[in-house]
Amino acid sequence: MPSFDVVLKPNTVELKNAVDQAQKEIGTRFDFRGTPAAIEHKDLEVTLIADSDFQLQQVRSVLLSKLTKRNVDVRFLDESKNVEKAAGGTLRKVIVVKSGIDKDLGKQIQTLMKENKALKLTAAIQGDIVRVSGAKIDNLQAAIAMIRDKIKVPFSFENFRDK
Repeated sequence: MPSFDVVLKPNTVELKNAVDQAQKEIGTRFDFRGTPAAIEHKDLEVTLIADSDFQLQQVRSVLLSKLTKRNVDVRFLDESKNVEKAAGGTLRKVIVVKSGIDKDLGKQIQTLMKENKALKLTAAIQGDIVRVSGAKIDNLQAAIAMIRDKIKVPFSFENFRDK
């Protein structure tokens, strides 16, 4: 039975390169000279550090521009955490990089497949991926288009199997 896997996985190498380039630009820009403005990267967390809210937005802008230039989708970034006060009167914002499909998103994909009964597809949550299988390859290709259209998340589609 033909199938494919829906995966949510950023390119971590390009992410690290973009963070390094942004850090280098922040170190050389005149408006950041003499300030503790910085970007730190650890696993799937990026921490922005600056003196003021305005500077924090400028650091964020530099990071987003570098990510875009390196073809890292900015929709991977989860900026839901609030700005925190850090030592020395600085501000810190932690940005989490999304990786893996959580249960809610997996269920959303499952219900999308169940709603389209004409395609005769099944979706199974397997850890942090969702496997979609069906009788015809054309239906699977239609499912990929439907997932991209309905759910605005930067999914990757892997393991496309014919049998």
